[in-house]
Amino acid sequence: MAPPTGDGTTHFDVLIVGAGLSGVGAGHYLRTQCPWASYSIFEARDTIGGTWDLFRYPGIRSDSDMHTLGYSFRPWDGEKSIADGDSILQYIKDTAVESGVDTRIRFNHRITAADWSTDDTVWHVTAERTDTGEIVHVTAGFLFSCTGYYRYDHGYLPDFAGMADFAGTLVHPQAWPEDLDVAGKRVVVVGSGATAVTLVPALARSAAHVTMLQRSPTYIASLPDKSPVAPWLRKVLPPTQAGEATKWFHALTTHAFYVMSRRYPKLVRRMLLKGLERQLPADYDIATNFTPPYNPWDQRFCAVPNGDLFTSIRDGTSSVVTDHVERFTEKGLLLASGDELQADIIVTATGLELLFLGGIAVSVDGGAVDPASRLTYKGMMLEGVPNMAIAIGYTNASWTLKCDLTCDYVCRLLNHMHGHGLTACVPRNNDGSVGAGPILGLTSGYIQRSAHLLPKQGSAHPWKVHQSYLRDYRALKMSDVEDSVMEFSGPGVPAEPAASVAS
Repeated sequence: MAPPTGDGTTHFDVLIVGAGLSGVGAGHYLRTQCPWASYSIFEARDTIGGTWDLFRYPGIRSDSDMHTLGYSFRPWDGEKSIADGDSILQYIKDTAVESGVDTRIRFNHRITAADWSTDDTVWHVTAERTDTGEIVHVTAGFLFSCTGYYRYDHGYLPDFAGMADFAGTLVHPQAWPEDLDVAGKRVVVVGSGATAVTLVPALARSAAHVTMLQRSPTYIASLPDKSPVAPWLRKVLPPTQAGEATKWFHALTTHAFYVMSRRYPKLVRRMLLKGLERQLPADYDIATNFTPPYNPWDQRFCAVPNGDLFTSIRDGTSSVVTDHVERFTEKGLLLASGDELQADIIVTATGLELLFLGGIAVSVDGGAVDPASRLTYKGMMLEGVPNMAIAIGYTNASWTLKCDLTCDYVCRLLNHMHGHGLTACVPRNNDGSVGAGPILGLTSGYIQRSAHLLPKQGSAHPWKVHQSYLRDYRALKMSDVEDSVMEFSGPGVPAEPAASVAS
């Protein structure tokens, strides 16, 4: 239980924001590695799971293998490496119960503001009850944001002309209606990202026909839905060691493919296109529909388990059209080419809207913090902001790989402060030669639309974001929490003046 402060306000040593995949993992790490710390998880919604509870569209699944998307402390033991959304959600819920994390969650608590007080060395946190509207005030010694980086209340929807003219059903995957029946219907899915390539084969099983309408192609390849090594490793190793070995196998092979794509893009491009020739009909127009104008991994790479998308194309239950939307019509979509796609249902798989820190207004001693003006320390803390960490996963590998490293590092940082009687830690950049650049090095539309709102990465360690599990393992798991950048303060160790902290 968190003790009340002198004025009756509840105080936590650590306050975690969000009860999704990252937040549940953070709770486990705190419980096992920092048993001295009181903590709570504030969750704006009324249930556990985050992304995996919010998204309910047909066919939802992991877009990376579960041996790396699962927690390192509780290896994934499911049969399928590419798992369905319901299985992933149950895995998160079971982990929360087994860890006792579920008892520390305050549901329907949306944090709206957090102000760090240098004098008190605490965060003064304001939350709103989403079920009653009540305003709640608490304090926390450390704030750990596990909210991801996109908005939960709505997705991105371009302002297409004529949307009100469409007489059919218009739906965004982020708000999928439970009662939507596509049986025998003509469906158009607008988009070509991970959501679209998941939806198309799932809808094609019952729809009259599904068309994936894309402005430009995405790199897509078929992967097996089961790990080639997990069954064998489970036979020869104890469960924990087998899980760790499987995780490393998949992490290293995924990273090797990414590095190869960046170093030898033409070779990887040829390999991917050759794979498509084996998956698609002999006369299929691969150049138009599956050959992107950019290099592999300039944008996110899409994997389809066992080639289900290509199977639906071969079967004639789905098709791909590469064109631009001119406007919506009563019966469907008029394209820039002059063609019209008729549809009973249009699904706008047009992406996410990014939202850093879950929209929390962060300030230091009353001075507002603009995340876009700050560098990230080891990809997990903000320059000049004390006692706050952020769980941000990889864009080129499983989200959880980085979050596990971040959680472990935060616990080591907290234990260091606890053991030395320190109350504050803040990363400071005193090197004027460190340049700044985008934190997410992809050209994907959903990232480019919001890049100006996100913090930056620096041009040198420890401000540079590597998107590499190997480098981050060394930087977070194998490094000391004391370095030339991290500044600690506490009794007898004065903090920097507030004006300097908030500058």
